[in-house]
Amino acid sequence: MPPKPNATQKEHQEYVRKGVCNVLLAYNLDTGQRHLQVTTTKTKADYAHFMDWLVQAHYPDAAKIKLVQDNYSTHSYGAFYEHLPLDTARDLRHRLEFHYTPKHASWLNMAEIEFSALSHQCLDRRIGTQERLEEEALIWQANRNAAATKVNWSFTTEKARNTLKNRHEELPKISPQN
Repeated sequence: MPPKPNATQKEHQEYVRKGVCNVLLAYNLDTGQRHLQVTTTKTKADYAHFMDWLVQAHYPDAAKIKLVQDNYSTHSYGAFYEHLPLDTARDLRHRLEFHYTPKHASWLNMAEIEFSALSHQCLDRRIGTQERLEEEALIWQANRNAAATKVNWSFTTEKARNTLKNRHEELPKISPQN
């Protein structure tokens, strides 16, 4: 439509989505290292292959790995058995010890803090291709790993109890020896 007298011409622009991708990220709170992969989908197969890669490439000698993750439906031992050879699935099942954050509390997961840092420091604009996103995310990862940037975790069990008290009737007390 032509502009009205004394008005600036307006132009309509429509956002055209050219695809999406998924970032899988693991964060080691002891070393301050993070490991990520970019995939085209967010499936159990992607999760299973990521976890297999993570263990084989970065923790091949670890007997037990404690893994804190949210309750997303792909985050299960079953994903290993559905998408990996039986021996590999069994090995991952015995080496990975799952600990789930409470529902609606994925913000308790330190990897979510790293996702926030990734979003603000690297993904704060439109990135045209998956290849470019992967390049930039891996550069971000290398820089954070070189600096061994650690999450400054100040959230205590007591703060979690207070924050989540409306979601749970009674959270069990954790004794100092546990």
